[in-house]
Amino acid sequence: SGSIPPELGSLTNLWWLDLSSGNQLSGSIPPELGNLTQLQDLYLNSNQLSGSIPPELGSLTNLRLLYLFNNQLSGSIPPELGSLTNLTYLGLSGNQLSGSIPPELGSLTNLIVLYLDSNQLSGSIPPELGSLTNLGGLSLYNNQLSGSIPPELGSLTNLTRLDLNYNHLSGSIPPELGSLTCLEDLW
Repeated sequence: SGSIPPELGSLTNLWWLDLSSGNQLSGSIPPELGNLTQLQDLYLNSNQLSGSIPPELGSLTNLRLLYLFNNQLSGSIPPELGSLTNLTYLGLSGNQLSGSIPPELGSLTNLIVLYLDSNQLSGSIPPELGSLTNLGGLSLYNNQLSGSIPPELGSLTNLTRLDLNYNHLSGSIPPELGSLTCLEDLW
């Protein structure tokens, strides 16, 4: 329990940090964690962390996994996360994040899983997400997203799961989604 000590930011050789499930950490994520430039895996999920996601995490360019889901994080998703080009898993579900999905996330071309569901995200789905051609799972459900489904999502031919329900989407379903021949779950 308690907060994450900012002094962990001094462990510059650290490549794996797991403070997830089974803990009750609270307080904010220290921006000093952005100094851990060797870090490949960061698990802070399933705690009681609050405050915003520090933009300094965008400095962790070796990061492959970033799990911040099931906390009480608020504020917007920092566009700086678009610099994490080695990222394969990004899990921000089950928080209180608001604002729009940054189009910069379309730069994360190694992503296999992008889970942003169960937040308070608004605005439209960025067409830039159509660049994430390695994506197997895209979950945006239970937000406040509006506008139409971008036809660019039809480029995500490795998708097995596309979950857009419980939003405020409108318009027609793009015929381009017919290209998603690996799809097993469409919500």
